[in-house]
Amino acid sequence: MAQTIAPPATGAVTPTPIPLKAIAPWALFFGVLMLVLLYFIGAEQGATSLLSGTEVHEWVHDGRHLLGFPCH
Repeated sequence: MAQTIAPPATGAVTPTPIPLKAIAPWALFFGVLMLVLLYFIGAEQGATSLLSGTEVHEWVHDGRHLLGFPCH
């Protein structure tokens, strides 16, 4: 015998909106993080190098080419 499941009697469920004040700090954090990553992929080991050596360049070498940054 097949068992039927009745729909909930409470009606439609509406999602609770997230206030902008709760999203803004996370958006700022991830925006700054993306800028730092873009710097390390695009400009580190160049004229504005913060770190000596070629380790950073070797770690992000393929990412530089994928994003269109020249490196050699």
